[in-house]
Amino acid sequence: MKYVDNKVLDLNIAYIGGGSRGWAWNLMSDLAKEESISGTVKLYDIDYDAAHDNEIIGNSLSKRQDVKGKWLYKACETLKEALIDADFVIISILPGTFDEMESDVHAPEKYGIYQSVGDTVGPGGIVRALRTIPMFVDIANAIKEYCPDAWVINYTNPMTLCVRTLYEIFPEIKAFGCCHEVFGTQKLLSRALQDIKGINDVPREDIKINVLGINHFTWIDKARYKGIDLMPVYKQFVDKYYESGFQSDANDNWMNNSFVSAERVKFDLFLRYGIIAAAGDRHLAEFVPGYWYLKDSETVREWMFGLTPVSWRKEDLKRRLERSKKLISGEEKFELKETGEEGVKQIKALLGLGDLVTNLNIPNYGQIENVPYGSVVETNALFSDNTVKPISSGKLPDSISGLVLRHVYNQETILKAALTKNFDLAFSAFVNDPLVTISLKDAKKLFKEMLENTKEYLNGWKL
Repeated sequence: MKYVDNKVLDLNIAYIGGGSRGWAWNLMSDLAKEESISGTVKLYDIDYDAAHDNEIIGNSLSKRQDVKGKWLYKACETLKEALIDADFVIISILPGTFDEMESDVHAPEKYGIYQSVGDTVGPGGIVRALRTIPMFVDIANAIKEYCPDAWVINYTNPMTLCVRTLYEIFPEIKAFGCCHEVFGTQKLLSRALQDIKGINDVPREDIKINVLGINHFTWIDKARYKGIDLMPVYKQFVDKYYESGFQSDANDNWMNNSFVSAERVKFDLFLRYGIIAAAGDRHLAEFVPGYWYLKDSETVREWMFGLTPVSWRKEDLKRRLERSKKLISGEEKFELKETGEEGVKQIKALLGLGDLVTNLNIPNYGQIENVPYGSVVETNALFSDNTVKPISSGKLPDSISGLVLRHVYNQETILKAALTKNFDLAFSAFVNDPLVTISLKDAKKLFKEMLENTKEYLNGWKL
């Protein structure tokens, strides 16, 4: 890499899933606003036309006067072509299609099992993992062959098992997973400061927190702002809004947007366990017994969040495809926006352009004391020149560790089942999930149905 005046001018980024109409556009926006790095982004996608569309959109950005970061975008027909000479690899894929996801999320509803997301745990998360893990086996082997020294950033869910698979197949890989869920809780703490203490406009980055747990089931046991202990502040905030819920923007109501909540699940978990649950309510609800928050649609409404139907995702994809056409034709101008993601900041730090402390998903090397070594956990880490150092987060409280460890061990079981194509092992993980509260007979019937609906991605399985 070529460094000139504290800038890197010839960076090579491989983007797996480069046809994305979401994450890829976010990356383009962040790169366009950053003047200290430039180079080439190679876009690989199983849908080459989608990657080529993004090539056109990305290159049109570099021609604009208001764009600081100049990049050459290039669609690649093979994974090998994208990975050769890569300094960084970004993975953001949809494992399968929304048809498979529709089965993941909605097939269990026939048995009274409801899921608010269905991509991490629960029946949907487990089946999604079974088709995702083989894809990540192939990706890990390709990285090992073509760019073994590259840093690998994963955004795909189920996050924990995606990162765990990369290390299982290529133990020397330099990979980590990124998730913005914790950022939302930092913003909530900022709003609590404003509401309880009258301290306004605190950037989330100034809220210093200790993070521990697993992806989408993260916890904060320490939080401070300029010498102020935020745990008592949050306690007052929870007591004030526990019954009514809290929403800072009246125009973005949870009843009209299934991605928004009134934080009541988060508040309830705080009152149960005394530390802050640090993911969105839709994710948190899926990690605990189903009757707590997901018993039925009425229960979900009482807790003031929503079930995200896959039909909405399909309609949203249509809207994104239409927008892609407009961006390519020039009918619509690409708007540079604040994405809230930290991928570019992490890249800069790893290039030696300033240190960064943020949360990530990486194997446990002891940063959480009472979670098995080698399992993927989410904690803070220090990013610096070509180095990621996990920060010791202590231990999960005993009352919470049982909830977390159930999923940790279940995820290990799912990984083994996927790698060995073992139906019985996979089923044992399926029935051990806290959302699966139906009879063994019905669970077997549901599991077989869900696997049948995703069999295109389960080569070698005996179903």
